[in-house]
Amino acid sequence: MKTRQMDLVIIGAGPVGLFAAYYAGLRELNTVVIESLSVVGGQPQNLYPYKEILDVPGLFGISGDALVENLEQQRTQLNSHLQLATTVIDVQASLDHVTVVTDQQETIEAQAVIVATGKGAFQPRYLPETLAQPSVSGGIDYVLTDLDKYHQRDVLVLGGGDTAVDLANQLTKTAAHVTLVHRRQQFRALEHAVQQLSSNGVSVMTPYAVEAIEQNSEQKLVAAVHEVHGTKTQTLVADYILPSYGFRSDNRVVEQWTIQPALARQKMLVNQQLRTSIPRVFAIGDAAEYENKAELIATGLGEAPIAINTIINDYFPTARGIVHSSSLQIRDGQLQ
Repeated sequence: MKTRQMDLVIIGAGPVGLFAAYYAGLRELNTVVIESLSVVGGQPQNLYPYKEILDVPGLFGISGDALVENLEQQRTQLNSHLQLATTVIDVQASLDHVTVVTDQQETIEAQAVIVATGKGAFQPRYLPETLAQPSVSGGIDYVLTDLDKYHQRDVLVLGGGDTAVDLANQLTKTAAHVTLVHRRQQFRALEHAVQQLSSNGVSVMTPYAVEAIEQNSEQKLVAAVHEVHGTKTQTLVADYILPSYGFRSDNRVVEQWTIQPALARQKMLVNQQLRTSIPRVFAIGDAAEYENKAELIATGLGEAPIAINTIINDYFPTARGIVHSSSLQIRDGQLQ
């Protein structure tokens, strides 16, 4: 097993991890970002690349994949190291360094580690196997990866959260017609996005739930829906059905690490400097928890500089002080 030395290890290459790497470069830390997936971007890239992100200042309505692309281009300006398809199998902390062990037979020793894993490994919440009849051979998509695929098609979206509502609004740009079915009367999404459903021509059915999905002779999907706590039933025909019930997260890999920081709501409890209960271990973004935490991308982006500046103050006392970005220039991957 090979060993190398770094200043900082960032675990997770979602939007927050990418920006943390860039800011660490501004502070001239030798940094490596480790990501278990084969691509950067986390949830926005892999679960809702076309969703409009509404909480990043100055970038209103930017799509998930565009935001990730911008952040990755920004990160590469300062040449931080990136390891994809690499899982951190252990993190050990001592008074003078942190040791990160990966499944690539490598050990990294660093002054600190920032956990930016979000809520862990994730996958969409799938429909129950009993809901779709055996005759259904396709047409049920859990991730929107190509908007053109639904051009002039009838699409049925299932769900009532932010992702489902945003997905329905996005699909109206290309689909012939979009219907949104939610089992509750009220949506659990931003009011602005819910109001756009009507103006975008989305047919909304609440409170209805899907009973069964079949495929007819024309290879279209037929969904039987019933009124929740009522007697009405309807049959909806669509070319595609997109269930959007959120995702399941899995932190079992983190649970196997040697370090076991204090938790709250299954996330790492941190203080105002984003320190966990373990020395030299910090957490930001959806991996971190504190009172009145808002689970927004913008929140995590703001937490990254706080954690990194704390790390520099604690473990790099001879480093130059915080500088304003307006006084810096980047040329050929180097700060001027």
